[in-house]
Amino acid sequence: MALDIGTKRIGIALSDFLHIIANGYSCIDRNPENEALAKIEQIAKENKVEIIVAGLPVNMDGSHGKQAEDCENFASKIKGYKIIFEDERLTSEQAEENLKQRKKDFRKNKGLVDIESARIILEQYLSGT
Repeated sequence: MALDIGTKRIGIALSDFLHIIANGYSCIDRNPENEALAKIEQIAKENKVEIIVAGLPVNMDGSHGKQAEDCENFASKIKGYKIIFEDERLTSEQAEENLKQRKKDFRKNKGLVDIESARIILEQYLSGT
């Protein structure tokens, strides 16, 4: 399972049972935080998740800023799962490009970008890149 943790929404992606294919799953509101954490834990339990990959918004120079700290803080509150952080630099831009190519209008539904970003994060993790 992968999460694209934003300040407003969290994109979620899941892999197939062989851990080969990453699929977009859903997008949830981040607030209230306790509800978001409960939803993540419920989805993880229902899908027999063992590891949660959280996208880490690293700065282009490789440093960790306020957004990365916020992401790490949120992820630390997810209980019962191993959390791994995956560099998510440029995933939003790549997600938007992917959606454009599929002729999906994401301007009215930003959650589509969050879901696709989570899928890209999971794909990166699964491929080891």
